[in-house]
Formats: sequence, structure tokens, C-alpha cells
Amino acid sequence: MAQLLKAKEAADLVYENVGQCVRRYQEQGIQPHLCTLLVEGDPASAYYAQAKCKLAEKLGVTFSLHTFPREVTQAELTKLIVQWNEDPGVHGILLELPLPPNLSAGALERVISPEKDVDGVTPTNKLATVTGSPGLYPATPEACLRLLKHYGYRLEGKNVTLIGRGQTVGLPLFHMLQREQATITLCHSRTPDIAFHLRHADIAFVAVGRPGVVTKGIVHPKLVVIDAGINETDDGAIVGDAAEDVREAVSAVSPVPGGVGTLTTAILFENLMKAIALQADAKEAGR
Repeated sequence: MAQLLKAKEAADLVYENVGQCVRRYQEQGIQPHLCTLLVEGDPASAYYAQAKCKLAEKLGVTFSLHTFPREVTQAELTKLIVQWNEDPGVHGILLELPLPPNLSAGALERVISPEKDVDGVTPTNKLATVTGSPGLYPATPEACLRLLKHYGYRLEGKNVTLIGRGQTVGLPLFHMLQREQATITLCHSRTPDIAFHLRHADIAFVAVGRPGVVTKGIVHPKLVVIDAGINETDDGAIVGDAAEDVREAVSAVSPVPGGVGTLTTAILFENLMKAIALQADAKEAGR
């Protein structure tokens, strides 16, 4: 049976550091403030937003959740984000996804100030993720790497199979893995034989958003699997992209829930701390 790469311990270490940062900022007269925009219609998004609210309260972070009906217009949401950009008392902006079909997430993400973009979705931060230059990197890909390293796994020189090339996780993770000096094979919907690539992999990351993409029959006993998928089944259960029986056939695997997602939330708050520092630097440079 595989070792389960649970994220609680790694997340607790991040929260401990975040709590220390919050106290230091408060001593300087800065109250960390994260604003989240939520459009009604997706129960899972509402649940995760409330979970972040509870964590923020424990950490001493002000958390403002602005909820809108599905009928809200693009212009109304854009106006609010611009207000947050211009408000020095707001340090982080988070857009909960998915949005209804009549709204463009990409257009709203482009409006967010890069220095307040705690989820790393703006063009500026996406470029920083590619080049490795300073910025706020997307939390889920960062959580994938952080979880692996927490358990002592190295990426340098390893054969890595990455399944999924989405804008949110797969593509930024690909660039981050390159900087870790891994040898990467990128699989996607047009890859005819994912099993072939997994047979030659030391480590696999799966980020497709579809349950059962990786199964027991296509893995091997020395493989380490990091599962970044979060899917809701018909009966309301939360599962990853790797099937449950994968645990019987690999060396280690991150569970869902309790794995990458747990650490992702912690890194969002870590990014908020970094955002405050970036805004202070920008203010200093503008003097």
C-alpha cells in the first residue's frame, strides 16, 4: 500500500509562518486584508470561500467576501475590482471560480493588480511563473511542488510525467518543473498512450479535473503520484483525478481530499503576506 502524502503538517508550517507575518505587520500598523469575489451558482465555491473565511479569522487576517447573484454584469464586477486595486487597505484580491457562462473570468483576472493577485492569475504573474522572476505564483502548482519536497522527494534529474496542460495548474506547473531541473513529459487529451509515459516516470502529476484519469492498471510500484484534481461525484463525495485503487500499486500518492488542496489554501495566505511586501516596495519605488 502506498505512502499517503498528506498535507496537514506542511500546511500547518505555512500557517505558523503566516501567523508570525500577520503579527509583524500588525505591529507596523498594517492589518492584512483579503477581498474575495464570489458569484452565486456553484455550491463548492461557496463552501471553499467560507472555509477561507474561517482560516483568515484564526490567522488574524481580515476577510471580506462579496457575493453576487448570477445576474451580475461584467461591468459591475470590474468596477469592484478596480476599487479594490485603488484601496491601500486591501492587500489581496481573489476571484472564486467557476463563473457563470455570461461572465469572462479571463477579462476580470486581467483587471486585478499584479501586486494584489494572490492566486497568480494576472498576465504579469503568469509571465513571472514562466521566467522565475519575482511575483506571486499560482497557489495550486506551488502546492504540488511544496508537498513533494515536504516528504523529501527531489525533482532534479527525475523523469516526470505531467498529465494536464490547463491554464490554472498544468501549464504553470510545467514551467515550474523545468526550473526544478526535471525531465518532463507533458500528456494531454491528444496523448494516445498515457500508460507508456507513466511506465518511464519516477514522479507523476495529474491535473485534468476528471476522475479516474490515472488507474491502477497504468502505474508501477516505484511511482510517486501527486494528484491535483478535485472532482465532486454524483453522491457528493470529493475525489481526485487518480482512482482510489492507485494506492495499491504505487510507492506514494497524495490523497484527495487532504493533499494538494489543503496546502493550496495555506499558500494563498502565504501569497497574501508576499503581496503586502510587494505593495510596500512599489510604494517606496514611487516616492
